[in-house]
Amino acid sequence: MAVESVTEVQPLSARSAEFIDSVEKWVDKRPTVNLEDLLGQRGKAAGEAAVISVDVIEGFCRHGPLASPRVATIIEPITRLFRRAHDADVPHFVLTQDTHASDAEEFNEFPPHCISGTMESATVSEFKALSFFNRFKVIPKNSINSLIDTELVGWLAAHPEVTEFIAVGDCTDLCLYQLAMSLKLRSNASGLSCRVTVPIDCVDTYHLGVNEAATIGAMPHDGDLLHYIFLHHMALNGVNVVAGIR
Repeated sequence: MAVESVTEVQPLSARSAEFIDSVEKWVDKRPTVNLEDLLGQRGKAAGEAAVISVDVIEGFCRHGPLASPRVATIIEPITRLFRRAHDADVPHFVLTQDTHASDAEEFNEFPPHCISGTMESATVSEFKALSFFNRFKVIPKNSINSLIDTELVGWLAAHPEVTEFIAVGDCTDLCLYQLAMSLKLRSNASGLSCRVTVPIDCVDTYHLGVNEAATIGAMPHDGDLLHYIFLHHMALNGVNVVAGIR
């Protein structure tokens, strides 16, 4: 009886190495764009644009179990982008922020965090120090999706003129991904012809190594890999991913 040969299957890291390399090169080649040029590409005025930031709050940047130093590094470039957009007469600034009840269902997946009324749920001080912060629309949310059971749905309906969205914040593979994709898919489903732009220098995600995760009983999370893969996946679905906006 002939013995069938068994073809050795390469591990995923080997099978996907070429793809991962291509994703890294693609991300590294994203252009930096000028804000006026970005709007001009589709003949849009500043009044038709909005900058929406998700979860740039103390609980993901500085305090609490989910705070990440690498996420905190996006505060400065986002603050700079806010100033740039304000100087260009962009009128709309929206902050969607985790503001959980103490018994939130999400705490079955993540440690209790950003509970309403605590320091963790507060907007970072750099945003609040902006001279035009009183123009910001702050929208609490109770899940990683900014468009599920939040005021953002009503805000979008009340501002049909806004068809240019700049989405920033954290985490690239969680709340930022959900925000950018929801805005894009909403546009596709309704024929709104909106564009969603994600500047890479204004988004990031956390890192939790395999050994550290095992020690605390959590799932590991490779920040670099997931950051790159989800940027690529957003672009695959029509999100305009750029290096930065100047």
